[in-house]
Amino acid sequence: MRRHTPPTAALQAFEACARHLSVSRAAEELHLTQSAVSRQLAGLEALLGVRLFLRVRQRLVMTAAAAAYAPQLRAALARIEAATLEVMAHQGAGGTLTLAVQPTFGTRWLMPRLPRFLAAHRRIVVNFRNYTTRPMPLDFAAEDVDAAIMLEETPQRGIATHRLVADRRVPVCAPVLAETLAVTADIARQTLLQHSTRPRAWADWLAMAGVEGVDGFRGPRFHHHAMVAEAAAQGMGVALMPRFMVAEDIARGRLAVPFDQALDSGEHYVFAYPETSAELPALRLFRDWLIAEAQE
Repeated sequence: MRRHTPPTAALQAFEACARHLSVSRAAEELHLTQSAVSRQLAGLEALLGVRLFLRVRQRLVMTAAAAAYAPQLRAALARIEAATLEVMAHQGAGGTLTLAVQPTFGTRWLMPRLPRFLAAHRRIVVNFRNYTTRPMPLDFAAEDVDAAIMLEETPQRGIATHRLVADRRVPVCAPVLAETLAVTADIARQTLLQHSTRPRAWADWLAMAGVEGVDGFRGPRFHHHAMVAEAAAQGMGVALMPRFMVAEDIARGRLAVPFDQALDSGEHYVFAYPETSAELPALRLFRDWLIAEAQE
């Protein structure tokens, strides 16, 4: 495979030329002569067997092959640089964990607990990426993340998952509104706040609670749980929320639970990662800590 990996200098010369569309500007950035950059490009074209640039009126124009190659190469060079900086920063100890996490889960469940992990493992840096529900399974390599916290997906070969918290949803609303809800049928008079990734949640809860004659699909839709919870706290209607996400709001009196019937979807928030990464020190330490926190 090394025969098909061009020298780093040639790749850097190509990437700089693709970005500037100028050999002279690329040479200036790389602290090389123009002839040295031109030789690197010529060598790369010979290795690849394709033309990468055309000269039009003393400017470089990328060929179709170069246009396809450049963004992939730029991302690869960025990952190499990030990995190098990580090793330099930690001098071989500790490490960095890049975690994709759903925003509300991260804000309401993970962040209050995370200082305990960081205090115990001061040399580990945890970076965060936003995880949003998607039709296709998460591609850890393409997204450049080590692990993810998300709702369970269809099992994937080579991906390990550990259950953390059950997705059990209860109705919540502003306390003043809760005082008007004596029986479940009173829901019929209220605005139902919908979460866009759970379009059937209210319909399923109403059926479970035996409430008839209420359209469980009506009401404004929100993309993030945090927005649904805040809309409920501001008296805009009644929301169905995972109880663990609003536990603090309930304790502070910002939200109330008018009815105890909980909708159990059978799903869980899970910690997921490629099995090939299972023994990475930073991931292993974070995984064990996270599972222990969930069990508590």
